[in-house]
Amino acid sequence: MTMTATERVRSDRMQARRDRDEVRTIALGTLLNALEEAAKAHASRVLDEAGELAVLRRERKRRAEAADSFREGGRENDALREELEGRIIDGYLPAEIDAAALAAIVDSAIIETGASSLRDLGAVIKLVLSRTAGHADGKAVSGLVRARLDA
Repeated sequence: MTMTATERVRSDRMQARRDRDEVRTIALGTLLNALEEAAKAHASRVLDEAGELAVLRRERKRRAEAADSFREGGRENDALREELEGRIIDGYLPAEIDAAALAAIVDSAIIETGASSLRDLGAVIKLVLSRTAGHADGKAVSGLVRARLDA
């Protein structure tokens, strides 16, 4: 049986504690807390894979934004710590679809939905995200669809 992301994070945090890896322990503890809080807020108290991926992506985005903010404020050490935590989270995210494959999926979705303008943006994005099943960043998909429909 495959472990959920929450179970993997919990297991890896315990290993980081045993290894006395303070940075990894803290990063995984924060991530585990975010996953558990999201599960508590969910009606069934359990997150499915898509829900876990959403939390992981949100936490990854937060680390990137925090790193940028720290860097702008001249706090390079804090920015580096946030980037390190982001790379730790990256280990739990599925590999992204390459640009060429994503472009092909977007083009196919545009044809399938009959989209011809930016008014059809939502329908195309929804179809692309369902086909990529968490393997494509929503912002990248949105930008690509917008560029294709705006042309």
